[in-house]
Amino acid sequence: MIQEFVTPIDKEAILEGAELHPGQIGNYVFITEGKPIDLADFNLAIIGVCDDRGNPMNAGSAKAADIIRREFYKLYMPPIEREFKVVDLGNIMPGDTLRDTYFALASVMLELITHKVVPIIIGGSNDLAFGQYLGYKNLQTLINVVNVDERVDMIDNGTDVPTDATNFVMKILTHSPNYLFNYSHIGHQTYLNDTRALETLQSLNFDCHRLGLIREKMEETEPILRDADMLTIDISAIRMADAPAHAQASPNGFNGEEVCQLMRFAGLSDKLTSVGIYEINPGYDNNRQTTQLAAQMMWCFVEGYYNRVGDFPVTVHDHLKFTVRLEDADHNLIFWRSKKTDRWWMELPAGDKEKFARHNLVPCSIRDYETACSQELPDRWMKAYTKLM
Repeated sequence: MIQEFVTPIDKEAILEGAELHPGQIGNYVFITEGKPIDLADFNLAIIGVCDDRGNPMNAGSAKAADIIRREFYKLYMPPIEREFKVVDLGNIMPGDTLRDTYFALASVMLELITHKVVPIIIGGSNDLAFGQYLGYKNLQTLINVVNVDERVDMIDNGTDVPTDATNFVMKILTHSPNYLFNYSHIGHQTYLNDTRALETLQSLNFDCHRLGLIREKMEETEPILRDADMLTIDISAIRMADAPAHAQASPNGFNGEEVCQLMRFAGLSDKLTSVGIYEINPGYDNNRQTTQLAAQMMWCFVEGYYNRVGDFPVTVHDHLKFTVRLEDADHNLIFWRSKKTDRWWMELPAGDKEKFARHNLVPCSIRDYETACSQELPDRWMKAYTKLM
């Protein structure tokens, strides 16, 4: 079914005649050439999306996918011990309408996730994250979404207004049927956002992490990404000096090393099943600086993926259990620490076991455990508990 929605790539044309050296990734990525494949043979799939109609202010991002590919193919293989099984499915071309493009992306997403293949989506405008989200619609489970962006794109212009790059977050939050458990926003810059949007997220017990605070403790993003099913990154979240390829690039934002760290955290997550990198506009790029960074972000994600250790779900055999008794609470707080990685989880009281089975264990950090030991309820615990109850 995937072949109905994607156009295979011409590897030689993308490389512009350049030959790859032994050890470079492009020698190991499988190119479909339009032929049917068995998805059971792969772990990761690259998908380009050539549609930027959702953001006319940054027209040109539809051309990014193949340029990002070129830079990714030139990178050398990560140091991994598992077999490298990555397929490049090609590009999803623009449909007659944006809805058609969303449908095509969602259909490809569903097929891949069902076969336990993680999609890496590149190219196009940020509203394509809505199509990425729709790919989870028929999985009959609640999911967690993490969005890295300098802006909270949730302008509310009414339900009849088409989805675009300014409102797709609102479309996700209000979509019916609802299959969103938690939404986390990383890297917003307060002076670029309406405070009402931030207040709305907070009122829904969703997470909104300001750029300045998150950069002070980048390690605290690891539990957030470990709990995510879906990650989207707007390249404008990265400062202009490191990623100029956006019509509205900002002088402030994450630096290249920090966003690569986020991508590696995402790759290491046993739970994460899709990632999208959007809004790269080659027309504003300097010496392919941004597309090179995007390729390195992909590399970090792939390296993280192939170093997953499988310490989730929590088991008594592989984890240590810590119980904290709170004097002012009617129940204890239970924490688990992985013997393999020293990563932490909090166990929440069971709500609707059938509905929330995937969310009773919340990834956290040692700081949450230390907060509980100080007789305080961690904010992360409170927000998750409110949703379960």
